[in-house]
Amino acid sequence: MEDVFVQEALMSMTSHLIFIVISWYALQSLNLDGLFRKGKVFEARILVIFLTIAIGTAVSRFFLDFLSWSNSLTYLF
Repeated sequence: MEDVFVQEALMSMTSHLIFIVISWYALQSLNLDGLFRKGKVFEARILVIFLTIAIGTAVSRFFLDFLSWSNSLTYLF
């Protein structure tokens, strides 16, 4: 029983990290320089990091929920 929780935790952590990295690469393609004031480079970087984490976590949560829902379909029939 504990093995299931360990596998689930490892899969969740791995999924979150993978999607955070993917969203980081995706956000790097945007030119966000015009949105920030001059001299606020540190604040801009922090915002991009927070956006990356938020987007990556949301996509990962959707992926994990979808995986869980598809596994639950076997109980339908």
